[in-house]
Amino acid sequence: MKKNIQTLRKKFEKYKIDGYVIPKNDDYFTEYSKINRLKIISNFSGSSGLAIILKNKNYLFTDGRYTIQSQLESGKNFKIFGFEKLINCSLFKNLTLGIDSRLFTHSQINNYFLKNNKIKYINNNLVDEIKKEKVNFKIPFFSLDKNIVGESSNSKINKISKYLKKNKSDYIFITAPENVAWLLNIRGGDSPNSPIPNSRLIISKTKKIMLVSNKEKCKKLIKNKTIKLNQILDINKFPNQIIKLKGKKFIVDDKSCSIFYENLIKSKFKIVSREDPTYLLKAIKNKVEINNMVNAHIIDGVALTKFIYWIKKINKNKISEVEAAKKLESFRKMNKNFLYPSFDTIAGSGKNGAIVHYRAKNENCRNINKKDIFLCDSGGQYKYGTTDVTRTICFSNQKQNIKDIYTKVLKGHIAVATININKDNIGKKIDKRARKFLKMSNLDYAHGTGHGVGFFLNVHEGPQSITKINKIILKPGMVLSNEPGYYKKNHFGIRIENLVYVDKKNKNLFFKNLTMAPIEKDLINFDLLTVSEKNYLFKYHLDVYSKISKYLKKNEKKWLASLI
Repeated sequence: MKKNIQTLRKKFEKYKIDGYVIPKNDDYFTEYSKINRLKIISNFSGSSGLAIILKNKNYLFTDGRYTIQSQLESGKNFKIFGFEKLINCSLFKNLTLGIDSRLFTHSQINNYFLKNNKIKYINNNLVDEIKKEKVNFKIPFFSLDKNIVGESSNSKINKISKYLKKNKSDYIFITAPENVAWLLNIRGGDSPNSPIPNSRLIISKTKKIMLVSNKEKCKKLIKNKTIKLNQILDINKFPNQIIKLKGKKFIVDDKSCSIFYENLIKSKFKIVSREDPTYLLKAIKNKVEINNMVNAHIIDGVALTKFIYWIKKINKNKISEVEAAKKLESFRKMNKNFLYPSFDTIAGSGKNGAIVHYRAKNENCRNINKKDIFLCDSGGQYKYGTTDVTRTICFSNQKQNIKDIYTKVLKGHIAVATININKDNIGKKIDKRARKFLKMSNLDYAHGTGHGVGFFLNVHEGPQSITKINKIILKPGMVLSNEPGYYKKNHFGIRIENLVYVDKKNKNLFFKNLTMAPIEKDLINFDLLTVSEKNYLFKYHLDVYSKISKYLKKNEKKWLASLI
């Protein structure tokens, strides 16, 4: 890491810059990319971060999930701050910062640096010059049938065409690959944990499409007539081709259209809006998608239940966190519809559980001690659905204060699960309910309570979420996580996470659980639960048993029944 920083600094004079900015994202702005320049320069392996290397100082910015992890991985060489310190960054002033214009949007640069510093665009990426990761991007794209996704791509493109006409625009440039995937009903293999097809898409108001991608990866799509050869534009020829388009007005995506592409479009067209409507359209799952996700969660619940029974009741050996994660994956692999994890499993025992997004590695992981509590956050990509679930597990009787905190987290979890969405219809309001019981004891957690989830796509997708600031109105079909927690540094971590979706009956909106796996009862102080909370737990475990018991062995089934 130190050597890479020194090598980078030697380039400053050549490019006449005082510093260089390295974000976590790649040029598709994806969370889990196969390219990780930030790790090369900072050793930080979290999914969200940004580094600034100056002549004499290094800064790393990340969010509350990575407070401990960033210190452990990068603290010796970087001053670490929360992302809030990036807004109109005043930690340094009057400097010229170099950036790769393909990795930032205009709004990011405006919000972060232009008030107190200057920006210089550098065409070649300076981290790539130090170390360029070799990545296989040749996994072909594939299409999903309408009976899997519930809506044809023509129907989706019609919606975009209407949006363009309403906004008096000729074209929209779809730059988020997950939005391209949703619109064309295609998937790919360009992310380590999501079926993402790295591509961009231009749609005209007359419904003409141009898929900007590597032609090699589109062979299957051409063969099954998902797309025609003349609708594919090779990514290398794109800059010259876009300025040949007829028309005057473009819509781009403020979240994922880079400065490089925005400047290219602005050289000929007027940008009339920076909002891609696909995010909201994609967030509202139809009945077919919800049914597929329900089935995926039953399969996933079976695997997780088998794992919890095994680690609590069967396993007598000392196992490491890595071995536990592999064992859980082996249970998932028992079903033919499981493809791969939806993110790297977080398996933290004891003090490692306090590292919110901890990743166990063979060289530094702990053995799971019977006296520890064990936080396990994992998920799978299935045909067809994406799962994400966290359980906190114990193997022996725990101290009263740990039980009390766990119970307050559980009370927050139940408060979210049972909330009246007609009354509290935005994430900001729901988030308060989740934290209420912890805050009575002056406790809190530094991450959001819930994130949106894609349909057989990214495990983290917006625009809806349950956080202190989210104001997106929840609508039927939206999928979110429900995951309050608490973390005591160097001691333990607690989190209880289910995925839920917004359902509607008559005029009532409510959350319905997707996740079908038991919640740890040996950590509950039942004296702190109300009658309605106890009833919720009873009904939840009854529902889990009714959905998954037929897939369990006799002893597993008997144990699950004992939790009702």
